[in-house]
Amino acid sequence: MISITNSLQKSGPTTRRIPLVTRKELSDFLAGVERRAYKQALFAVRDDQFALDIVQDSMMKLSEKYSSRPAAELPMLFQRILQNTIRDHFRRQKVRLTWTTQVSSLAGSDNGDEHDPLETLLANSDSKNNPAPSDQLQQSQTLEIIEKALQLLPHRQRQAFLLRYWEEMDVAETAAAMGCSQGSVKTHCSRATHALAALLKDKGISL
Repeated sequence: MISITNSLQKSGPTTRRIPLVTRKELSDFLAGVERRAYKQALFAVRDDQFALDIVQDSMMKLSEKYSSRPAAELPMLFQRILQNTIRDHFRRQKVRLTWTTQVSSLAGSDNGDEHDPLETLLANSDSKNNPAPSDQLQQSQTLEIIEKALQLLPHRQRQAFLLRYWEEMDVAETAAAMGCSQGSVKTHCSRATHALAALLKDKGISL
């Protein structure tokens, strides 16, 4: 946790001293809110580890970005961060699970190497349709296999895949991060998708 120092805040034409949170106050606040935050996250995501990760990420964001704010603002700031982190979790899970449900059709695409499968995914996905619990279980199991298979991919394919699918960067952002062209990003993603789909097929998984 970063150190907290007192400073002056200006309001209008005059300068007034506002008590800012101390290191102990921040630590005490986080200790006091941890259990309640965990329950909120657990009710939302229904997974112990995900809930723990969400709370820890939220606490880190509060400590890193808002440690110089007045102590009275901490509860509202933390709740905002917590809810945003929960929404980020669901958004990423949706992208990952949607990918596992359509990987077979994407692998059979005839669009060539310079094609980004995620663009097809987003165009075809229907946000109104929620998978049944049995489908969610299959998707989760498939996702575990995919995560292990990612380790077998060439470095550039794995890098492009993770940035596009896991981190939700667009093609331009991924190209900038990798130091390559947007066409190369699409090629890496397409080849990674085909390789992972083939591995799933070898394991008898047909989605």
